[in-house]
Amino acid sequence: MNVFVIGSGDAPLPEEAFHVAGLVPDAFLSFPLLEQPEAVERLGLVSYDLDFHDASLDLRAYTRAALRRVCADGRAVAWAAFEGSFHYDELLSERVAHQVYGYCVSGAEPVVEWDIAVLRSDEWRLGIAEVRAALDALLSDSA
Repeated sequence: MNVFVIGSGDAPLPEEAFHVAGLVPDAFLSFPLLEQPEAVERLGLVSYDLDFHDASLDLRAYTRAALRRVCADGRAVAWAAFEGSFHYDELLSERVAHQVYGYCVSGAEPVVEWDIAVLRSDEWRLGIAEVRAALDALLSDSA
């Protein structure tokens, strides 16, 4: 699982912060992303790679709890997306909306969806557009 968060600075949370929903990842990597655009750099962008070896786990509750955790300590926007979907020019854009399977804006409950048909729907794209608007507001407030 790949989780990205903008707004919580460049200091990653410790591994223990992701012991949520009764699960502990089998592997954990966290790192601030390099070559951040200036607007993003002011807020910080951290990527978390959370791996589980048991493919039978239903990770919806875990994804929701992980997103809630990364948005808990201030004003932030976070999302969970399939590997290879990240590019600074496409942050939460319509082009990658179907590759984002969860999102959270500080102060709101996380939204998680795993059904591919839903991820390709107009309704999901509209939800991602709203999160992108929240990200744009966050970025412009930091200017």
